[in-house]
Amino acid sequence: MLFLIGYISSVVLINYAFSTAPHLDIIWSAWGGLVFVLRDLVQTRFGHGAIAAMLVALVLSYVTSDPSIALASATAFAVSECIDWLVFSITKRPLHDRLWISSALSIPLDTFIFFGMIDALTPGVILTALGSKFVGVTVVWLAMAWRLRKQAVVS
Repeated sequence: MLFLIGYISSVVLINYAFSTAPHLDIIWSAWGGLVFVLRDLVQTRFGHGAIAAMLVALVLSYVTSDPSIALASATAFAVSECIDWLVFSITKRPLHDRLWISSALSIPLDTFIFFGMIDALTPGVILTALGSKFVGVTVVWLAMAWRLRKQAVVS
């Protein structure tokens, strides 16, 4: 439940941050990496219920943030969630691999859509956003792979 609250809160707060202090876009884009990690953790716990969490976060974002930021966030998340849904529905790989595969496909699209829609698509923002998101998802992947290996050794 903590990851769910953290995910919804992070989406709302990051959209609010972009609305109130857009000049700090590199800082907010680094925070985006945390959002993807939390989304992955919510997906592992609640499956496609993560979409409901995203909708709650986006409605709250629309109320608390600049509507154009909320729209960009909604569009980017919708695209990345569709990719995640496809990867999770089609592939039969272990969960940690599906998380990394879906992120490898969705993170670049999410980044370019969101920052393109808010006119903040700069090299620094792109590198920071992609870097933080891929580091985050790789940490989750490594932790899950380690846990599987540990369970295999115990068994």
